[in-house]
Amino acid sequence: MISAGPERALSASVLVLNRFYLAVHVVNVRRAFGLLYRDLAEVIHVEDGQYLNFDFPAWVEASALHAEAKRPHEDWIRSVHFQIQLPRVIRLLHYDRTPRQTLRFSRRNLFARDEHRCQYCGEAVPYSQLSLDHVVPRSRGGATTWENVVTSCKPCNTLKGGRTPAEARMKLIRKPVKPKQSPLLAMKLSNPKYEMWKPFLPHSAGVDL
Repeated sequence: MISAGPERALSASVLVLNRFYLAVHVVNVRRAFGLLYRDLAEVIHVEDGQYLNFDFPAWVEASALHAEAKRPHEDWIRSVHFQIQLPRVIRLLHYDRTPRQTLRFSRRNLFARDEHRCQYCGEAVPYSQLSLDHVVPRSRGGATTWENVVTSCKPCNTLKGGRTPAEARMKLIRKPVKPKQSPLLAMKLSNPKYEMWKPFLPHSAGVDL
């Protein structure tokens, strides 16, 4: 299946492994192709249950062989002379660092944990209209941690103000906890096109998107 357009296809995600096949990062396709073209990485592809390694010229050749039998959830782009399948996983040839074992606290991760819903009214809100709320306000010594910060819409955040939920007569939909895996990563893995990532991610809670 060919993507709707080259720009959209090139912004798709690619899982990056270190030299020891441990997941360390996620980049877009444009960045992945740059690494492949400069011989800094290779494509890791699953074919009939086997993991195959391709440098850039070999991946172009493999794409030519598969171009007439595209499968669901594959993305392709067309150059002047050939079509090429977009890789899902690449391996850095000279990068030895191991992935972080701690999950970074960030707005994007927190909003993803809470499924972009206000944790007081339950409304799904666009990213630009979301805010962070300290359950125990910072003015009361509340910490900026996974267990004390939730996603809030701006009206609920204003209504709560510098009070606790009990004082504001507002109830949390669910208790905030630290996720075991990156919430953004979990969202990606729910998409069938990233099925190939799963074998590389059992211990990669801190992989950045």
